[in-house]
Amino acid sequence: MTRSFLSAILTAALAAAISPAMSATGTASERDQKFFQSIEGHWTGPGEVVAGKYKGTKFTCNLAGKTPDHNAGMVLDGTCRVGLFTQKMNATVEEVGRGRYRGTFLDGAKGKGLDIIAGNVNGRTVVFALNRNSLKGTMAAKLPDSDTMMVTISVKVEDDLVPVIGVKLKRTDSVAVGAVAQD
Repeated sequence: MTRSFLSAILTAALAAAISPAMSATGTASERDQKFFQSIEGHWTGPGEVVAGKYKGTKFTCNLAGKTPDHNAGMVLDGTCRVGLFTQKMNATVEEVGRGRYRGTFLDGAKGKGLDIIAGNVNGRTVVFALNRNSLKGTMAAKLPDSDTMMVTISVKVEDDLVPVIGVKLKRTDSVAVGAVAQD
């Protein structure tokens, strides 16, 4: 497994950690920001490639999240490890207009990473559109409780979205920073 493959796989997996949800009150931006604040802190967990040439490859990520000062969004920094290989991870996503998101993983699609080109928040789930040259896909993340994040990365193959990566992150700091209301 090459370092660039590790980078591509883990870049997509990092998308898992960026998952807003909406509460019952406030504007979309306020609801999204409240959720982003709830995932500030430290997260760790396993992931696995579930389809394709590297099916069965397992990895572990350790990430720290924070929110930007002025917009709804999130910055994550940390590392992901596959066997002996460790890759620095960095992801940034920010609201660029009412309910519209843009961001990058690592250095974005112009480098070895991915671009977030759109996002849709619905309850405790977010779906981001991912892009890298001709590769199109989605990242769907769900926050079932304040200490767990479940993520699925899918790629478009012809007319179908095929799940390729699954990640389950657990909060490793002692207290959730914020709360997200149940739908």
